[in-house]
Amino acid sequence: MTNAQEAGRQAEAQAEQFLINHGFKLVTRNYSAKTGEIDLIMSKDELLVFVEVRLRSHGGYGTGADSITHPKQRRIINTAKRYLQSVRKAPWQSYRFDVVSIGQSLDWIPGAFTLD
Repeated sequence: MTNAQEAGRQAEAQAEQFLINHGFKLVTRNYSAKTGEIDLIMSKDELLVFVEVRLRSHGGYGTGADSITHPKQRRIINTAKRYLQSVRKAPWQSYRFDVVSIGQSLDWIPGAFTLD
């Protein structure tokens, strides 16, 4: 595993723990389909949250959330749809897409983007 991969893994673990501390439960990590990958899938009550974790070691390029382009959002959305199709009798009434950006601080952006 490269240093970058290890740093990414640690960022995902940090984001996961942060969300657990805010009452979420881990459903799965690193869900992968032909359409792409979702870093974390978390739940809280009847809400399912697809989480993109972004690590920024240098603030000069903007936040991690700034790096989620429209095509990247489409890939995440399509992968989320694939996940939802694979789950039988899903207990969730709603879902959203969050971003956890880790750099100098941890920034959590609930509902960072939508299907629109």
